[in-house]
Amino acid sequence: MNQFEDMRIFAQVMESGSFTAAADQLGLSKQFISRRLMQLEERLGVRLLNRSTRRLDVTPLGQAYYESALRLVAEVEQAEQSIAGQNAQPRGTIRLSAPLSFAMAHLGCLLPLFLQRYPEVSVELDLSDRSVDLLGEGYDLALRIGLLEDSTLIARRLALIDRVYCCSPDYLASRSAPQAPEELKDHDCLPYGHSRQVQWRFERNGKPLTINLCGRMRANNGDLLRDAAVAGLGITYLPLFIVGEQLKDGRLVRVLDEYRTEPLVLSAVYPQHRQSSRPVQALIEFLKEHLIELG
Repeated sequence: MNQFEDMRIFAQVMESGSFTAAADQLGLSKQFISRRLMQLEERLGVRLLNRSTRRLDVTPLGQAYYESALRLVAEVEQAEQSIAGQNAQPRGTIRLSAPLSFAMAHLGCLLPLFLQRYPEVSVELDLSDRSVDLLGEGYDLALRIGLLEDSTLIARRLALIDRVYCCSPDYLASRSAPQAPEELKDHDCLPYGHSRQVQWRFERNGKPLTINLCGRMRANNGDLLRDAAVAGLGITYLPLFIVGEQLKDGRLVRVLDEYRTEPLVLSAVYPQHRQSSRPVQALIEFLKEHLIELG
């Protein structure tokens, strides 16, 4: 058993959350894995995990070792796949994070097509609107909407996402439609996000305009805000892939259309050590092919 195998075992324990689950994944005994990790800690002279009867807690040094081990294991696997043949079909597991509403609208139909095209690839999908830590949490790829933070991650543009301001006809029956962004202070709004103070950004004569607003209902899920708008609770600002159907059948109507900003960018984001991963790159190209324009 060499140092690389120790890294692989430790990475699997971190991903599985327990010795027992890691043993099942690797086809080894729990006792063997426990012994190997104890010997690894002795060789390094540090504690990687704090063990208790109920859980494993990683130490700061253990977390740093895990992130390094994850990169090295991935690089070895990719090197082997490359040597095995560039013309071979992509194979392996992709750990993917995606926003909930977007995944429900698009990935439910696209991922089965992708898996049919690449029968040796599997996908583990986590749906969350939070920005996951790809390296720290072991993700291979994340889909993100909007501006990206500066980081060492690689980003590929997949599509544009158009957004609209909208509300129900019933809401407008009791309130006159806003003619300018400043009039939103006299309206009930349904903002996306957690903070008490939310800003909506507009464009007027080619210049940006920011309006501070508060709403009786805030949420970090567009589907909930859409349903609240349909129920007549106020004006919301959401992507077309969430409200498109309701706009077509008249349950929602657009407002302030002439002040809309540029579409958001949908990006695929991945760590540098996944740049040569054939399954990851295959999925990115597949999504780019099918998501040319969402707005």
